[in-house]
Amino acid sequence: MIKVGMADLNVCRAPEALTTLGLGSCIGACLYDPTTKIAGMVHYMLPDSTRITSNQNIAKFGDTGIREVLKKMEFMGARKSCIVAKIAGGATMFAVTSGAGLSSLNVGNNNIESARKNLAALGIRIIAEDVGLNYGRTIEFFAEDGRLTIKAIGKEIKTI
Repeated sequence: MIKVGMADLNVCRAPEALTTLGLGSCIGACLYDPTTKIAGMVHYMLPDSTRITSNQNIAKFGDTGIREVLKKMEFMGARKSCIVAKIAGGATMFAVTSGAGLSSLNVGNNNIESARKNLAALGIRIIAEDVGLNYGRTIEFFAEDGRLTIKAIGKEIKTI
C-alpha cells in the first residue's frame, strides 16, 4: 500500500494500491486505466491554484493536481481515452453561517465542484463518488481492479 499524504499525489500499477488518510474537506481524486491497470491518486486541499500567487505544490490544488496525476499515469503507459475517475471527500467539516460572500468558505463543496469541472475538461468520466456530508474519510484505491474502499468512523466500510 503506497501512502499519499495531504497535498500529495502518486501513481502505481497492479498489484499495488494507493491510500490516503483524513479526507475532510479535501478530495481524493482517483484515476484508473483498466486496460493497463495503472492507478493514480491526488489528495488535494484547495480547488484552484490560480487564486494563489506563490504555488510551490501542484498537488495542493484540484486543477494542477489532477493534471499531474494524468501526466504521470500517461508516462507509465496509461491511455487517456481509457481512464475513468472516482472521487471521495469534500465534507463540510465545520458549520458555515449563511450570508453574503460566505459560500467561499465551504471548501468541501468547492473541492467537489473542482474535481467535476477539471475531470470533465480533461475528458475523464467520473464513474463513482462518495462526497459531501459532514465526516472524514480514509480511502484505499486498488490498481488491480479500480476498487475504491472508503472507511469512516462510525460508518460501514463502503466500496465503490
